[in-house]
Amino acid sequence: MKKEMIVTTGNDISYKKIEKILGIVKGNTVRSRNLGRDIGAGLKNLIGGEVKTYTQMTIQSREEAYNRMINNAIDLGADGVIGVRFTTSQVMQGASEMLCYGTAVKFKK
Repeated sequence: MKKEMIVTTGNDISYKKIEKILGIVKGNTVRSRNLGRDIGAGLKNLIGGEVKTYTQMTIQSREEAYNRMINNAIDLGADGVIGVRFTTSQVMQGASEMLCYGTAVKFKK
């Protein structure tokens, strides 16, 4: 039976009591742009509007970072992750990191 992992941006869960803080969990991914995307984005920049290829790349990066954070929490035996945040940073020209992090916790039974 698969156990539900409770994940929240808040610092607690109203209907759960935290028994133990297991530590910080995180997941990240680094993605780079490519020439095809850059050409399309450059054209879109001329006429305005959403750059869908970059939007999709950001969505995929966020999902990958989130899933890696959850796997880190599972490895620690966590019941949930509180205080979840996302952050990005430029690693090098044309490449950015997406980081997802939070605090892994065990709840009282």
